Amino acid sequence: MKPLENRIAIVTGAAQGIGAAIARKLAADGATVAVADVNIAAATKVAAECGGESFAFATDVAEENQVAALHAEVRKRFGRLDILVNNAAIVPFTAWDDTDFAEWRRIHRVNLDGAFLMSKASSEMMRERQFGRIINICSNTIFAGTPNMAAYVASKGGILGFTRALATEVGQFNITVNAVTPGLTATEGVKASPHNNAFDFVESLQALKGHGTPEDIAPAVAFLASDGARWITGQTINVDGGHMRH
Repeated sequence: MKPLENRIAIVTGAAQGIGAAIARKLAADGATVAVADVNIAAATKVAAECGGESFAFATDVAEENQVAALHAEVRKRFGRLDILVNNAAIVPFTAWDDTDFAEWRRIHRVNLDGAFLMSKASSEMMRERQFGRIINICSNTIFAGTPNMAAYVASKGGILGFTRALATEVGQFNITVNAVTPGLTATEGVKASPHNNAFDFVESLQALKGHGTPEDIAPAVAFLASDGARWITGQTINVDGGHMRH
């Protein structure tokens, strides 16, 4: 039996990159995955790769009505929800002097508000069966204080605190809440941005040599979603080749 056999999962921001790799890994481990993303065409492709009853759903995680519609669809199809992976995020490259309040809010709207809305709706479904796994994708930039990303780092710092607090709130319902903090990862978005120029420098700081890939992040998420992680909650796992050491 596969470790996530018969589990129902939602992965946000799953049309590409880390989210897509997580969706495929959860599916390979036996889960049925709702692939949620604003890019429905790409999400549909990922859902097909997941196979089985996995499906794509157009979702802006910062829009409460769209979050509600996604959860209603999961309920209609399966009657339950076991796993939520909050991966959807905006990753900017904006100098502090160029970061105005509109940019600050644009990033927090998706990265932090979206995680709140998704976790609120998902945890309510999970409470019905007294079981759930919530995994938040954070970032090792919260430890590094990476430049040109102040709004992003602040939003992901919020995710770290939110993970710890939510774990305390919902533990009584047998719901675990953990975070994974990837380092610089070779996703489509990163490779098309100025962040792509930082790989060699980051590699020089890592304990392990090489460039992180989305497939390096997904197994940690799958483990936290499994029964093997039932006694782990409120924790953050750094998955960055030993760039940051705590």
